[in-house]
Amino acid sequence: MTAEDGRLPKNLYERLVRPLLFSLDAEAAHHFTIASLHRASQFDPALRALKRFTPPPKPKTLFGLTFPNPIGLAAGLDKNGVALPAWAALGFGFIEIGTVTAMAQPGNPKPRIFRLPEQKGLINRLGFNNDGADAIAARLRGLRESGRWPAVPIGINIGKSRTTPLERATDDYLYSFRLLRDFADYITVNVSSPNTPGLRELQESAALSRLLHAIHSEPGQVAKPVVVKISPDLSPVELEAVLAACEENGAAGIIATNTTLDHSSLPPELDKQGGLSGGPLREKSTALVRRIAANSKIPVIASGGVCDAESAREKFNAGAHLLQLYTGFVYRGPSLLREIMDKL
Repeated sequence: MTAEDGRLPKNLYERLVRPLLFSLDAEAAHHFTIASLHRASQFDPALRALKRFTPPPKPKTLFGLTFPNPIGLAAGLDKNGVALPAWAALGFGFIEIGTVTAMAQPGNPKPRIFRLPEQKGLINRLGFNNDGADAIAARLRGLRESGRWPAVPIGINIGKSRTTPLERATDDYLYSFRLLRDFADYITVNVSSPNTPGLRELQESAALSRLLHAIHSEPGQVAKPVVVKISPDLSPVELEAVLAACEENGAAGIIATNTTLDHSSLPPELDKQGGLSGGPLREKSTALVRRIAANSKIPVIASGGVCDAESAREKFNAGAHLLQLYTGFVYRGPSLLREIMDKL
């Protein structure tokens, strides 16, 4: 296979590009990749080259939006929304940026990303490092005015600023929502990152209901779909309460799941503090997708352990409507999208 059909020789990314990136510190490699895609986003010849990876369209409609294909970019890879044209050119059917917080923040101390190559996993404890809602809104406004806005749905993932106390969390989310909603096709409410102290307490039924009710009560000309990103570590009782809060407060969808604090599958010598993603999360994430689909009519966007066509099919068979990639994309590169789409 050649690059012309979207698959570099078997597989150039895994044989050449990934070893070069993995020779760098994990966060340095991340910044290098995002900076490269940011530059590519500004040049039409570079975007045309990236479009070689785009899979044939297989449109999917969900909560009033049409997705060119059901494979999206998960939040976390492009926290600050600097490379939207490049992600679209690579073939993602939708792009979710963030997590964005009301205030700019540096995140947790480094090192804070750790690779697990044997498990095809990552551990991160980034802590919502981002430029803040004001700066990101200005950046997105500039992109729209430039004429380079991508022709795929854009999600914006919002979270609580670290220094904001839980009792003021709703106001914090609303600040970001008001600034960013005009640039989003849907908004994701992130209440499940394990790397911001206390954040997961917002998954508790009363707190989540207050937050969703406040967002849905915001005046605006066009209502935006609001989805909720949940933890894979919820108990069945906790999940039932989350689903009830989402149903009662008009959530358009659920992203299942965020990273896990369950590191029991890892050898002790590899363990680090933080959220675990990738291969070790696959089974747990799929089980949660299956439980949601069996107990609710709310559409599910599956995220967690999608690293090949088989794991993607597993998520759809469990009841997912859309998928998101993060760790699988780090390990497999852009040809993963076409591999999944070719075999669905």
